[in-house]
Formats: sequence, C-alpha cells, structure tokens
Amino acid sequence: MLGSLLVACCAATASAQPPRAPGAWASAATSADTAAARTPFLGFGAISGGGATSRLLVSYPEPQRGQILDWLFKPRFGASLSLLKVEIGGDGQSTDGSEPSHRHAAPGEDSSEPDYSRGYEWWLMKEAKARNPDIKLWALPWAFPGWLDPVSHSSPYANVTATAEYVSEWIEAAQTRHNLTIDVVGSWNERSFNSEYLKELRRSLDARQQQHTLIIAPDQANSAPLASAMLNDSDLFAAVGAIGSHYPGGYASSAAEEAVRAKGRPLFASEGILLCVYAICLCCALCADCRCMCCL
Repeated sequence: MLGSLLVACCAATASAQPPRAPGAWASAATSADTAAARTPFLGFGAISGGGATSRLLVSYPEPQRGQILDWLFKPRFGASLSLLKVEIGGDGQSTDGSEPSHRHAAPGEDSSEPDYSRGYEWWLMKEAKARNPDIKLWALPWAFPGWLDPVSHSSPYANVTATAEYVSEWIEAAQTRHNLTIDVVGSWNERSFNSEYLKELRRSLDARQQQHTLIIAPDQANSAPLASAMLNDSDLFAAVGAIGSHYPGGYASSAAEEAVRAKGRPLFASEGILLCVYAICLCCALCADCRCMCCL
C-alpha cells in the first residue's frame, strides 16, 4: 500500500513566495544551501490519485490500518508526510482505476445534485489531518465527467466556466461539509493546460471565498510553455501561484521558468520519486551551482 503512494516534493526559492502561498510553508522552509539561501526544502508528500492507487487502504482491518496511517502522517514518525495530494474524482479511468465524481450530471439535469460523500479521499484527508493538523492538502483532477463537454465528451475546456465551477464547488464543499482546507489545486494531471480555464478557476475560487487555495500548474513534465504564457499574460500570471512540474530532477529549468521564478513564482516538483529527490537535494546541498528544478 505504501508503494502505491507516489512522492511529490515541494521546493521553492526563499525570495519567490507567491502572494497566495500557504504561509506555513514559507515559515517551515529549510535551506539546503545556507550560504546562498537559494534551495529551501519545504517538505514532501504522497499522492492518492491516478485511479484508486490507495483504494485498498480504507478496507484494511484495524489495528493494521491505523498503524499504516500513523506511519504515513504522524509528525516525526515514519514517513512524516507534510503534504497529501488527492484526486478529485471524475467518473473516468485515470490510470489504475476510477474515482467517482461528486456531480454525475450537469446542473439542472436528472441526478445532477452533487454528493460530497462519494469516494474515500475525504476519509483519507481527515485521517491525515487527525494525525497532523498542519499537513497541506493538494487536490488535482485526473479525469472529468463527460457532461462538461456535451459534444465530444473529451475536453474539460469546452466550457471553462462550467469546469471552473465544478472544481471550485468541490473545494468549497471540502471546507463547508468536511472542515478540510484545500491549500493547492492543480489543473489537469499530465494533460494540456488552458490559460482561460486557469484564469476562470482563480475567479471562481475567489468568488467562493477560497482565496487561500493556490493554483499550481501545469502538473506535467514540460512546464516551460505555461511559464512562457504567464510572461505574456498578466492575468494568467496573477492566477497561477506557482509552476508545478513532474519528475524534473536532472535537467535545468528553461529560460521562461527562470524568468517566472525571478518575478515571484516558485518552481515546484509536483510529482517525483523519493529516492531521486533525496539524491538531488543532497547534490544541491553539496554544490551551490546545481540547477536541477527539483531543488530550485
């Protein structure tokens, strides 16, 4: 079960904290290079997403289930995770299985009433918070229900307003129904980003009093195109709080990513492998010239 939870390292520059970034991350930063103070390590977490990767855990018997949860989430014990990234279920096969959406049909249609009790991610987030109230929660869609694109049933960007409302209502319900604060939300796991959607998502979150929720995108391997778009669109730059890249260790960040970072948007390793992360962070601690994005 532990093997099914992927690692997401969160690292950023001390001088590049976004205005909407969770404050506790900045105060907890530890610099790996104290001389240059350029590689603070903000923590690491695990992913419960990609289609039921942690589905079996909720069915484990006690006391084994509680022991596993303790090893995952209790501070200064076991993994001592500082972040939990969960899937916003989308009624679609999203790698290893599927997770249910909170809204199976468009508003106004039959069976369109949202149900914020579906799935097991709510349970997992509560168990994590019970063991570590300071753990950060990150939400990300891997799939979207087909009604968001009534023509081709393939793109959540067919109506960016409807999709932004769909995601932001889930984040609002996390707070109002489950007493869970979602600190970060992503766009669409390892798929193309859409600038208009990211801007609309920021507006929708703010309208629902979720200004504290940071948007980190694009959650894919190549984040340079989003960085370039942010440099040419001030509204997009304001909407996106940080760049999140998958498995960035070992290659240098692009000129556009460096420019975005210089303007106040950190570069995050939003999905990676723990062994790789440790090796790269050690490299950065020993070599102040290391430019790998995992520790930028």
